[in-house]
Amino acid sequence: MKAAAVATRPHSFWRTVKAVAWSFIGIRKNSEYQQDLGKVNPFHVIVVALVGVALFVGALIALVNWVAK
Repeated sequence: MKAAAVATRPHSFWRTVKAVAWSFIGIRKNSEYQQDLGKVNPFHVIVVALVGVALFVGALIALVNWVAK
């Protein structure tokens, strides 16, 4: 029964990307946060967060290399 409930729960990858992006910035409405708790896939959150951190670090490294030249 639990598996059926999980299977019907909508998981939107783009909603996860939006939620992680807002969390990076630190601006989020509590009502939006509550909605995201039930609608995002935890695996997607981890993947999107790791990709976001890698992109952020890569951008910082590129910026430092560009400024230091």
